Amino acid sequence: MKTLSYSAACHMLMACADEIIKSKPYLTEIDSKIGDGDHGIGMAGGMQKALSKLETMADGENVYDLFQAMGKTMLMSMGGASGVIFGTFFSGGAKGKEPSAALDARAFAQLMADSLAEVQRQGKAEVGDKTMVDALKPAVDAMSAYAGEDLVEMLSLAEEAAKEGVEQTKQYVAKFGRAKSLMERAIGYQDAGATSIWIILRAMRDDLKAQEEEGIAQ
Repeated sequence: MKTLSYSAACHMLMACADEIIKSKPYLTEIDSKIGDGDHGIGMAGGMQKALSKLETMADGENVYDLFQAMGKTMLMSMGGASGVIFGTFFSGGAKGKEPSAALDARAFAQLMADSLAEVQRQGKAEVGDKTMVDALKPAVDAMSAYAGEDLVEMLSLAEEAAKEGVEQTKQYVAKFGRAKSLMERAIGYQDAGATSIWIILRAMRDDLKAQEEEGIAQ
């Protein structure tokens, strides 16, 4: 797939929401080890609201509107740090962009890079702090380094990088949230926010691959 149309993007983002909702027990289990245990609940609730919003946006022309709507809905419905950070992940990179009916691989990679920059501006986290940035930064780096034109291939590389980033969080001492107070005791456990980023990128890849195979999108 060389271009992400409005309809393909809407379908993809709805698939992301569905996958996070399905992953609620898994994310809750991960977060209960070193966090407050509410990450899965918060993410599933925010994604349910986002899914309902996206269902009203089937007809549109600007792909960036979908990302902004999803992010703003999560921000308003979730609250707390996760609401701000994951709302920013979806909406931050789309803010201020010129309207576009479709995104190619370069434009999508830039969208994700700008989202990362906004997430880091808001949350101040760096790689190694045991946050979602540990998965998002390597994924963005993989997309930015990709020289091809296929969105599915690019997202496959991003998903693999994010998965490795999640694995790396097991080695880190947390710098934010409840896990910060555990210090070295948090070592050995993966970060729930990073896990959510990996699940989202995997869902993006899988959905676009399925759309391509079914002939829904080109």
